[in-house]
Amino acid sequence: MIAELRVRDLATIADVTLQLGRGLNVLTGETGAGKSMLVDALALLLGERADSGDVRPGAAKAVVEGAFEALDAATRRRIEALGLDVDDERVVIRREVSAEGRSRAWVNGSPTTASVLGRLGALLVDLHGQHATQSLLHADAQRDILDAFADADDERAAMRGAFDALAALRAEATALAARRDEVRRRADYLRHVVREIDDAKLRAGEDVALQDEARRLGQAGALGELAQRIADALEGGDANAMAALAAADRGLTALERLDPAAGAWREMLDAAYANLSEVARLASDYAGTVQEDPARLSEVEQRRDVLFRLMQKHGATLEAVLATRAEAAAELDLLDTAELDLRSLAGRRTAAEAALGSTAKALSARRAAAGDRLTRAVNRLLPQLGLPGGRLSVGLTPHPEPTATGAEAVQFLVQLNVGLEARPLSRVASGGELSRLMLALKVVLARHDAVATLVFDEIDQGVGGEVGARLGSALAEVAERHQVLVITHLPQIAARADQHLVVSKESRGGIATSDVGAIHGEDRVLELARMLGDAEGDAARRHAQALLGSVTPRKR
Repeated sequence: MIAELRVRDLATIADVTLQLGRGLNVLTGETGAGKSMLVDALALLLGERADSGDVRPGAAKAVVEGAFEALDAATRRRIEALGLDVDDERVVIRREVSAEGRSRAWVNGSPTTASVLGRLGALLVDLHGQHATQSLLHADAQRDILDAFADADDERAAMRGAFDALAALRAEATALAARRDEVRRRADYLRHVVREIDDAKLRAGEDVALQDEARRLGQAGALGELAQRIADALEGGDANAMAALAAADRGLTALERLDPAAGAWREMLDAAYANLSEVARLASDYAGTVQEDPARLSEVEQRRDVLFRLMQKHGATLEAVLATRAEAAAELDLLDTAELDLRSLAGRRTAAEAALGSTAKALSARRAAAGDRLTRAVNRLLPQLGLPGGRLSVGLTPHPEPTATGAEAVQFLVQLNVGLEARPLSRVASGGELSRLMLALKVVLARHDAVATLVFDEIDQGVGGEVGARLGSALAEVAERHQVLVITHLPQIAARADQHLVVSKESRGGIATSDVGAIHGEDRVLELARMLGDAEGDAARRHAQALLGSVTPRKR
């Protein structure tokens, strides 16, 4: 609900703060005092188009701030879905309009756009009057309201689930058929890829092995010479390493006789002898096996050329070439399995279509029954609210096929006078008649309406007397479950207020300036008497006191 609304330098308003409470908040005042400017300010706060002409003369900018509190969990989730933060169940909106026409907005201190502000405003306030921001004018809102009135949450969820399941199957079948058709177009190429790679009889790691062999064959002479040089250094001639080790062994034997502790060296000397002996053998064997073999080198290079060409065509590495072959084979396999899979999907899709149709039928039945109940309830109220020829009907127009929201479009149709054609609610001219129609809907839908705050401007246009009293009663009934702000000139409505605010206007510094304040007790009697036409007359005062006395206080 709106806890506070502050307006600065907007048209005739210099600086006004409204403290609003639960229940019915009534705003009254002389014609032209600036009552509607406060509604204009609220509309601006909720995303209405900004106009530099609204800035108070001499001011640099107009500022509107509103604090919204006591937000329920569902509303908080919807606000957070807009990417906005909710601090302690409280949202503070600020909107500025410069004298040059620039507009800026913030939500809880973070900058936002007018578009986001509009979507946020639709969650917080339902505004009825000269502004076209009423949520009930939108087709989606009408559908949601009817479904809430029908207690169709389970059917709606089932509808969404059935639709999504069918959509997923259709998408899967479409994707599979597209892949199959693509494989058909590429089948000859894919078969060529598989055959070419298979003919090469590739082995994992073959490219590395061939590279190493080619390097050895290309430098066989130098490699053999180097290996033989190592073998000779270890065992060839008199001054080789092995001979030196033998001399060391003899010396160690003699040393051990004199100092047995030197025997600890024996193990290291033996290990050195064994290691060098093994190196000498390996080098000698290597020198014997590494020989120049031009024929084998030619074979290796030819094989490397085969691998190189395949890697140029099918992958940067041998592993990538083998992966390309596997992928091509898998695509070709799809030709064998796609038809079977598509037949299976078709069967599942048929079952899903039947489930969707059954679910849609259940939701449609609930909507039809709820539409009848809703129209009967609203139409009983319309004559009491000054619309004796008014009629509401709920149109259910079938879709060519069910959608995620059901098998039909929901549209509220209105006939405001006898003999006139019923028209969509969104096309009915705004004003008092539309506001009263909205009020009738709100009375019936009060238990189901998710928007916490309702604002009515022009609702009493062209009515008075007993109809005015019934309007007041209907507003009070809606205020049992919602915060309601109504601008009125009817004392029958004002007498019902839980909080009565009065707007006045006077000249300050040569500029018309509006103020607003809450009134109580005798001040309310005087204001109601003024609204009755004679603020000073005893008869009007007695009538005002009677109106206040006839209202039963509501528990809150």
